[in-house]
Amino acid sequence: MYCPSAFAVDDVAVLHDVIRERVFATIAAVRDAAVVFAYAPLVLDAENGTLGGIRFHLAVGNPLAKLEDGARVSISLTAADAYISPDWYRKLVTVPTWNYIAVEGEGGVRRTSRAELRELVIDLSTQEEEKLLPKPPWLIDKVPPERTEALLNGIVGFSLSFDRLQGKFKLSQDKSRDDFDGAIAGLDARGDAASLAVAREMRKFQK
Repeated sequence: MYCPSAFAVDDVAVLHDVIRERVFATIAAVRDAAVVFAYAPLVLDAENGTLGGIRFHLAVGNPLAKLEDGARVSISLTAADAYISPDWYRKLVTVPTWNYIAVEGEGGVRRTSRAELRELVIDLSTQEEEKLLPKPPWLIDKVPPERTEALLNGIVGFSLSFDRLQGKFKLSQDKSRDDFDGAIAGLDARGDAASLAVAREMRKFQK
């Protein structure tokens, strides 16, 4: 991605946190000389100090479900994003812009085995059910085995190890303290969930 140095974030732990929180990704690969997109939730597999990797699944009818081992795949996630009005700046006279957080990754994929696909489905539901606590978690055992097997027949699993992971946190870090604080105040006053999320992330870079 195009990423001026003021907005570049290369802390792998921070990028992993974005993936864990956002989960749902745009997936892209080249098929028949054209870029093809798919959309899927991710399970992050990461060890401290490594780029790590992800697992995801696609419907068998999806064109990208036909990818072979070793095919190059890119993923993109956008987290918080919001419009920034130039009226919010306290000194700078300029035009509108957009603040946002984006993470991109790339690597070769491997098609998972049937057992790994089942494990992926369990891991994905487990990570998301944990976010719903104290609700008792949904378990795959609640589905009759024959129904589970039929559903697994309809999806294909993939594993990807990152050889590139890049973050862009465009959060007005290039603005003066007065203008930066003015943008936060404007987002807070707007008050919608997206604006408040961006303001919250901006405060991590507050000067």
